[in-house]
Amino acid sequence: MNLEGRKIIVNKSSSELAEMLKNPQDYKDLMPDSLQNFEAREDGFKFGLKGMPEIALKIDNVSDKEVVLKSASSSLDFALTGTMNPVSDNQTEVQLLFEGKFNPFIKMMVEKPLQNFINSLTDKIEQL
Repeated sequence: MNLEGRKIIVNKSSSELAEMLKNPQDYKDLMPDSLQNFEAREDGFKFGLKGMPEIALKIDNVSDKEVVLKSASSSLDFALTGTMNPVSDNQTEVQLLFEGKFNPFIKMMVEKPLQNFINSLTDKIEQL
């Protein structure tokens, strides 16, 4: 299952964004308003949104071109990638891409909430 967020322009350089996205605690500011709990860890973070189970993510890779977050749970196989393309010295085009391997039943249950989550993250990132 693949989902895409809309492309946005962020008023930060790609290196500024990459520096911020290396810090697990900084992801709390990007979470939707329905955030109920957030726990930063050494290599990632765990969060819970209203009406959804907790999700644990590990920061797999951060560069000036992309950030890759992967599921910290072995029972769920997915990755959330943020691509970053510099537009100017202080502007970056960002797009969130979700790739998950789910059975058809799980896909049917999670597709809409995940798309809403990606849209909400995109809105928060755009405000940086």
